[in-house]
Amino acid sequence: MTMTAQQVQKHVMDYLEATECQIIEKSPVHVTVKLSPRADQMLTDRPYYWGFVERTGAEPQTLSFTFVFDPEKYDAAASVPAPRSGTGPGSRGLASQTPWGSGAAAGPGDGTPGGNPGPGAGSNPGADAGGAAGAPIGGGKNTAANNGPNDGLLGRYFGVTPVLPRLGPGLIRREDITFGSRRLRQIWSAAQTEGKCLYLFEATGNHQRMTLFSAAYEPWLAVCFKVELSCDLKREELHFIGISLLTGEIKENFNSILDPLELTPRLPENVHIQPYEISLSSGAGLLERHILSKLSGQDYSWAEAARRRLQGELEIIDAYYSELLKEQGEEKRIAAEEQHASRRKETIWQYEPNISVSPVVYGLFHLRKQ
Repeated sequence: MTMTAQQVQKHVMDYLEATECQIIEKSPVHVTVKLSPRADQMLTDRPYYWGFVERTGAEPQTLSFTFVFDPEKYDAAASVPAPRSGTGPGSRGLASQTPWGSGAAAGPGDGTPGGNPGPGAGSNPGADAGGAAGAPIGGGKNTAANNGPNDGLLGRYFGVTPVLPRLGPGLIRREDITFGSRRLRQIWSAAQTEGKCLYLFEATGNHQRMTLFSAAYEPWLAVCFKVELSCDLKREELHFIGISLLTGEIKENFNSILDPLELTPRLPENVHIQPYEISLSSGAGLLERHILSKLSGQDYSWAEAARRRLQGELEIIDAYYSELLKEQGEEKRIAAEEQHASRRKETIWQYEPNISVSPVVYGLFHLRKQ
């Protein structure tokens, strides 16, 4: 199984939009984003910082990333010099520094119509985005010795000192996100953790808001079960099943019912929810019995074949260690017995057929009664 760059980008963008992250720049192969506090806590692994924010009530400073979905195309476009924008010689608009030209408006000191040119803009070749703060105060002469990073004894005796990189929330870090990358697995894990339990309502149209009678909504408990069939091979299945808490009706492929609907976390206007006839615990028990009954009717010839392979492997292991167990020395014989037991245990773990069922996503959905 694999995924294209477009599919990976869709998964990442869905998560960024769901967590209300700020999109700074976007192209078909990358996105530059400032994380929301919710996404920052899940993705950046900064528990001490967020603990400090919670204790002090300080304004959180989230991190920014450039997520690249097709590194080859992104690097190829970045190697092509983009045309400069702006009217003044000191303009440094974001669109002139990025290969995509879809950035936000330029900041102060850029010489653009929206910028605020500072003193000496365009006449200080030593100043840049990191050293613009070195302009003299009080009308002094603007020389290299007076710039912030080059001032003092070190600058006089050892020459021009390099500008230090910016650290902290202002730094935009690049990360390549492809199928199998650590960051993509982390986003999936965060989405699964936060979206495991759902409580949604079917959205109503304008016509329903204007009617005199409220619409009746039927409660459905739905669970997406993951079934793992494993031996020395492995297969996974997803079963999305829903049960009406009003009538007890069970429907397979419940996701096909939800896909065409617009769902909202808020109760829509001019609707009412019918009281439950089946409790949540009873509904969950009915769904568990339904999935187990469905699994009991499947073909399990693969398990019989796995047991035959297991028996063959155990016979080979027993034949190999049978001679070693005849060793005269007590220490050698004990070591051989331990190795024999360990090897049998590993082989049984690998070949023994196993079936496990676990809920991946579950939720309570209130849908218009048909």
